[in-house]
Amino acid sequence: MNHTSDAPTAENGGDFDPQQAAALLDQTTQRARRTFQSSPPLLIAFRAVVVLGAFGGIWLSVRGQHPYTGPQGWAIGIAYALVGIVIGWSSVAMKRAAAGVSGPAQRAKNLGIAVMLAAWVAVYVFMAALDHAGASHAIVFGLYPATAPLMIVGLVAAANSAGREDWMMAGNCLAIALVAMAAAFGGPVGAWLIMAIGLCAVFLGTAAVTVWQQHRSVVQP
Repeated sequence: MNHTSDAPTAENGGDFDPQQAAALLDQTTQRARRTFQSSPPLLIAFRAVVVLGAFGGIWLSVRGQHPYTGPQGWAIGIAYALVGIVIGWSSVAMKRAAAGVSGPAQRAKNLGIAVMLAAWVAVYVFMAALDHAGASHAIVFGLYPATAPLMIVGLVAAANSAGREDWMMAGNCLAIALVAMAAAFGGPVGAWLIMAIGLCAVFLGTAAVTVWQQHRSVVQP
C-alpha cells in the first residue's frame, strides 16, 4: 500500500524551499526564547506590582510616626508574602531557562547567584550591627532597610551582568541601585514611598522594553 504525504517538500514538487525552512526555524527559535527566558515580561510586570504593594504597604504603616519606630508587623508580613510569590515564580522561570544548559555557562551562573546571596546576607548582617551599636530606629528600621539592600545588591548584580555582557539586566540593576540612592534622601518614611514608585517604574519600563525587543525580533526578516 502506498502512502502519500500532503507536506510540501522539495522532493515531491512542493514549495517548501530552504528560505521557508529557515524562516520557520527562526520563528520557532524566537518562540522558544520567549517561552524559556528567565524573566518573561509578565513576570517582570508582576514584580512591579509586588514592589509597589510591598514598599507602599510599609510606607502606609510608618506614615505619621513621631518618633519613627519602624514598619508594623502586618506590612512586613504582606511584603514577605509577595516576595515569596515572586521568588517561587522566578525559580520556575529560571529552571526552565536553564534546561539543557551545563558546563562553564551554568557554573558561571551558579557563581553569580552565590555572590548575590552573599551580598544579601552581608547587608542584613550589617543591619544587625547597626542596631547593636545603638543606631536610631530611623536608621536601623528606616533608611537602611529601605535603601541599602537594593542599592548594594543592585550594584553587585549590575557588575555581574555587565561581565556576562547581559546589558539589559545590567541596566535594570543599575536603575534599581540609582532609585535606592535617590530614596535615601527621602528620610525614614519617604524612602519607602520613593522606593515603591521608583522600583515599580523601573520594572514596568523593563517589561515594556522586553516586549518591544521580542516583537522586533519576530518581525525582523
